[in-house]
Amino acid sequence: MDAALTSVVIPTVGRPSLRALLEALAAGTAPVPGPVIVVDDRPDGADLDLAGIDLVDLRVVRSGGGGPARARNIGWRHARTGWVSFLDDDVLPDPDWAQLLVRDLTSAPTSVAGIQGRVRVPLPEDRKPTDWERTTAGLASALWITADMSYRRAALSATGGFDERFPRAFREDADLGLRITAEHGTIVRGDRWISHPVRPADDWVSVRQQAGNADDFLMRAVHGPDWRQRAAAPKGRRSRHVAVTATGAAAALAALGGRPRTAVAAAAAWLAGTAELAWARIQPGPRDPAELRRMVLTSAAIPAAATWHSLRGAWVHRRAEPWRGLPDLVLFDRDGTLVVDVPYNGDPAKVAPVPGAREALDRLRRLGVRTGVVTNQSGIGSGRITADQADAVNARVEELLGPFDVWQVCPHARDEGCDCRKPAPGMVKAGCAALGVLPERCVVIGDIGSDVEAAQAAGAAAVLVPTPVTRAEEVRAADHVAPTLAAAVDDVIAGDW
Repeated sequence: MDAALTSVVIPTVGRPSLRALLEALAAGTAPVPGPVIVVDDRPDGADLDLAGIDLVDLRVVRSGGGGPARARNIGWRHARTGWVSFLDDDVLPDPDWAQLLVRDLTSAPTSVAGIQGRVRVPLPEDRKPTDWERTTAGLASALWITADMSYRRAALSATGGFDERFPRAFREDADLGLRITAEHGTIVRGDRWISHPVRPADDWVSVRQQAGNADDFLMRAVHGPDWRQRAAAPKGRRSRHVAVTATGAAAALAALGGRPRTAVAAAAAWLAGTAELAWARIQPGPRDPAELRRMVLTSAAIPAAATWHSLRGAWVHRRAEPWRGLPDLVLFDRDGTLVVDVPYNGDPAKVAPVPGAREALDRLRRLGVRTGVVTNQSGIGSGRITADQADAVNARVEELLGPFDVWQVCPHARDEGCDCRKPAPGMVKAGCAALGVLPERCVVIGDIGSDVEAAQAAGAAAVLVPTPVTRAEEVRAADHVAPTLAAAVDDVIAGDW
């Protein structure tokens, strides 16, 4: 684990506000207590312009456009600190933010798994706020929002982090907060402050926001019908939106069916419902012509949009299971799995990776998943090779396949009765312990039954990739079999582990 107190993870789509945030961190009254990891979530490959930002440890990783939940997950998986602190790319920390962050984190008892920063939303002083400004102002009192939130990395690892089925910056923070407080500790408010300016928005932003109704059904599927109370989330107007939409549809159907009285009555009900919604949004606002126009037009569209997204979410998430996320660590057998098996090999020149090995490993590394090797080397114990020769071969493997986070080597002969030689679980447990990973957040990929048995005995998951030396009964006994190493890693990344 990194000696720094916390990593600061900032997902971004390249907005100009990112530079203002980073400059505010650099200009604070105290240095940031750890690396700043900017996660570039733009789908293209253009570099971020961060020239001139005076931060001691500023890193950039790419997430490829998968959305804020995925970007944050990639960020915290690249972190090696005990705490991970999240900031949105459009906030401005107070000058003493880093100083108070240190105080928040160092004073937290072990029962605290998360610490939420305090948020202010500057609003106009010369007029009442618009509907969009009031929506943004709600962030100041919301629970667990990632505009400024710190979590223990262990809690993020144990829960799998943010649920990437939430495609936008909505509900993914409440979902994580519910999962963490259910099993891993409390979440409290700290003393540090950020400002969250109101971003510019077009006239139809409130209609697009109705997509969040689908996310509410994911919340219900994984947390039960009382999730709103536990997450302190307002109930909203979904039932009214459904009623207004139903009257509009009834008016249209009645008109098409030649029933004018029914059509008029239903249309009047739709108009009354739309007018009620519009006035509820207009009344607390500035009531200028531009705002009136926005509220009237969008209030006519919101009920139908909300109803459509509700129906879509109810269908898509009807069988949703709790989020598991990626494993924290994937341990690989060496011979026959990562490299072509050369019995008792002590010659680095004979090391040849299996097809696709480097690409598969790099896919995991880009996602922040740690990798390691667990290998039986009984040739050392039997005298066929020396420990130095084994080390030289391992160094060549690492040279060809990239850096591994942990190596575990059993040097004992087959009959020595050690607890590290697979199928014993010793190396798997030791690899997890060395990185502070729970065995249940680890996957072992190997080519024979002893790899699978070692994983199961340690409490880890296993994927068998058969080779010509794999016995048929070992394949039949394995819970998860993949045809190639690349396919095994594909399955892990897809969540099938």
